[in-house]
Amino acid sequence: MSACVPTRTPDSPQIERVHPPHSPPPAPHRRFHVAGADVSAAIAVFLIALPLSLGIALATGAPLQAGLVAAAVGGLVAGRFGGSPLQVSGPAAGLTVVTADLIHRYGWRTTCAITVLAGLAQLGLGCLRVARSALAVSPAIVHGMLAGIGVTIAVAQLHIVLGGSPQSSVLDNLSSLPAQLLDLHPAAVAVSVLTLTLLLLWPRLPGRLGGLLRKVPAALVAVTGATATAVSAGLTQPRVELPSWSSHALVGLPEGPVLGLVAAVLTITLVCSVQSLLGAVAVDKLIAARPGLPALVGRSDLDRELLGQGAANLVSGALGGLPVAGVAVRSSANVHAGAVSRNSTMLHGVLVVVAALLMVPVLELIPLASLAALVMAVGIQMVSLHHIRTVTRHREVPVYAITTLGVVFLGVLQGVALGIAVAVAVSMHRLARTRITHDEKEGTHHVHVRGQLTFLAVPRLSRALHHVPQGARVIVELDGSFMDHAAYETLQDWQRTHTAQGGFVELTGRRSGAGTVRSGSGGEDEDPAAPPVGVAAPAGAVDSPLTGCRCRPWTPWRNHQCDGPMSAPPPGAGATEHQEGLSKEPSGEEADGRSGALPAEFAESTRSATVSGFARSATSPALTEQAEQAPHTQRVEQAGPTEQTEHAQAPGAAGSRPSARQLLRGISAFQRNTAPLVRGELARLAREGQQPSQLFLTCADSRLVTSMITSSGPGDLFVVRNVGNLVPPPGEESGDDSVAAAIEYAVDVLKVRSITVCGHSGCGAMQALLDAEPGDAQTPLQRWLRHGLPSLERMADAGRPRARLAGRAAADAVEQLCLTNVVEQLDHLRGHESVARSLRAGELELHGMYFHVGEAQAYLLGGDRTGEGEPEVFDHVGVADLSA
Repeated sequence: MSACVPTRTPDSPQIERVHPPHSPPPAPHRRFHVAGADVSAAIAVFLIALPLSLGIALATGAPLQAGLVAAAVGGLVAGRFGGSPLQVSGPAAGLTVVTADLIHRYGWRTTCAITVLAGLAQLGLGCLRVARSALAVSPAIVHGMLAGIGVTIAVAQLHIVLGGSPQSSVLDNLSSLPAQLLDLHPAAVAVSVLTLTLLLLWPRLPGRLGGLLRKVPAALVAVTGATATAVSAGLTQPRVELPSWSSHALVGLPEGPVLGLVAAVLTITLVCSVQSLLGAVAVDKLIAARPGLPALVGRSDLDRELLGQGAANLVSGALGGLPVAGVAVRSSANVHAGAVSRNSTMLHGVLVVVAALLMVPVLELIPLASLAALVMAVGIQMVSLHHIRTVTRHREVPVYAITTLGVVFLGVLQGVALGIAVAVAVSMHRLARTRITHDEKEGTHHVHVRGQLTFLAVPRLSRALHHVPQGARVIVELDGSFMDHAAYETLQDWQRTHTAQGGFVELTGRRSGAGTVRSGSGGEDEDPAAPPVGVAAPAGAVDSPLTGCRCRPWTPWRNHQCDGPMSAPPPGAGATEHQEGLSKEPSGEEADGRSGALPAEFAESTRSATVSGFARSATSPALTEQAEQAPHTQRVEQAGPTEQTEHAQAPGAAGSRPSARQLLRGISAFQRNTAPLVRGELARLAREGQQPSQLFLTCADSRLVTSMITSSGPGDLFVVRNVGNLVPPPGEESGDDSVAAAIEYAVDVLKVRSITVCGHSGCGAMQALLDAEPGDAQTPLQRWLRHGLPSLERMADAGRPRARLAGRAAADAVEQLCLTNVVEQLDHLRGHESVARSLRAGELELHGMYFHVGEAQAYLLGGDRTGEGEPEVFDHVGVADLSA
């Protein structure tokens, strides 16, 4: 029987196998679906892209259809294969000058071939996965390049706005401008002025109606308004001419000098790649600002984006289109319009194809002067004041200015090359620029080194150190993050010589720590655990209570007070193993990374401290139990044996107690590291007084660091802390008016705009409320906690909805009471007259907040809690949630 003949009879039941045996069923066939948000975003981007594509094609001197081809290919090809789903690609204004120059030199068909070769080059770079290397280009160079291109575009299009024709270079356009001003064309000027007026005023329409009208893109309104006016008035002027697609010019073989063509390909590749990759990074920032969108879209894959841009340029050039790159205006419009996937970008490309095929009669009504005015406005906007302020703040004005002038007068590739050269020179100057000063105050010589200490600064360093007299007290402050070997040896040799002559040397620095070396260092009686001769010892190694502290700004912040109470190993763990874990030193690579690129000898001086022993605190059984339950939070004595002996022998000395040493160390670190950075701001606050915007009422728990949780600085928060973050209702203070006084002062005097009540997980006050017995003695703590009894009653009331966290219920009764307590204390707040008055006037907002300590996660109570019917749900605050 042939294998092609069916083996079953017509009467046999048909057995239809849905999927192979012992395998999961195949996924159901899913129909292609486009979200409504993507459709509306695509329409918005299309309305912006259509006039801009025609205008850019006009500015380059290419066939106007080439702009539509590039817009369609950018949407379909780059949108489908690119690594940034919401970035919109198409003909970019940043490529106008380059493309216009290529068309002028080689003609249109060769320019298309150059675009194809640039696309192939981008594909090769994407396969090599070097996309992130483009981000190494200084932003000042990119901004300067765009500014130079913008100036070139604006000057060239000004001639068309006035009714003339642009020249081939900026200098020619500037020199012929006076003659053009004497030969104005009134119709072209009128259409251009109307276009610019609509473009400027449309985004500023006031009122609710204006808000609805502003959803229509200003570029579309400007071109449509100018076209309608020109047609209705019967103005005679050049208009858009779209020849038949059958006569559209496609790519041809490149003709011209090889070196010139190679330079052209490299230019197109560089400009397209850098602009697209930087645009993808900018789109990521816009996506991060929209709650929930990063989880749907994800971060851009820059290598894939480079491959997508290469494929788009390959197709666009082959079809006779302009070079393609990511466009900032259309991309930002796509994100702000609510796009949620790459479907919006692709659909915008489809709409461009439909318009190019079906809307030719309408497009041919557009006056060229209107498109020129639109492109001129885009060019002016490319000279961004925000970018200028940014480069000024970062002291990169020379890089920006040289790049801009180079692009304007020499060309894009030459201007970028000049910008890179200036950026390298500025970086080398900053690296080599070191200021070394020497002065004397009250018998102490201060040598201050500002900047990186390299071999170039060794002669000036030696000169400054030579002026220090023998036997003098010297403080050398190293205010930099790098010291090379030559500078280190110079400083070490001088330090050894000066201390041998009876001098006193103290090395300080924001990153290098602090050190002291006195006469006699390196003698036979020297402690073997001490640093080697000539190397800075830990701060105050001889007479300071800070000896042995290994906590540095670069060490992990984990309650690391070196001189805290010594702790026992956790139950069940051997003392030897626990000690080895605590005394383990970082590897060489870790130490070098933490020491701010200091030489290994300096980094080694911070490793001499050892763990000396453990002792269980017997002052409180509760503390001992807490230590056993949470051994990972205990602190370990890391001072050396010598220091412990000294402090044990001199208990009456100032700062000999561990708590005093801890306080002194913290103050000293503040004075050395933080005070120089905040002194100016604190001086301003001292002059102007405090003007906080928020009253933050939270628990006194030591684990709640309000400034860290809210990323606040001096003068931002007016903080009230008490046990249990309680707000006594008016009339129940019983002699304790401190909370009410703080609320009245914050609302009536400081005029805060919001009050936040913040509870937290594991609150001891809430645990005490749950554990309290009616017959307990009324201690001060229990008398205070009675203000939390309404929270207990609220939680026990079955008729009220329970407060909860978004996505889950409370973990236990303590967490439930913590959440309920925040809601109850907000109700207590509304009972205060000053708060109620400000709420009625709309001058104050109330917020509830819950901070989970173990998860380091904040939750905000939904709504402003001004009504009773609102759900009591604490919403998760994510990294991109800006609504708070």
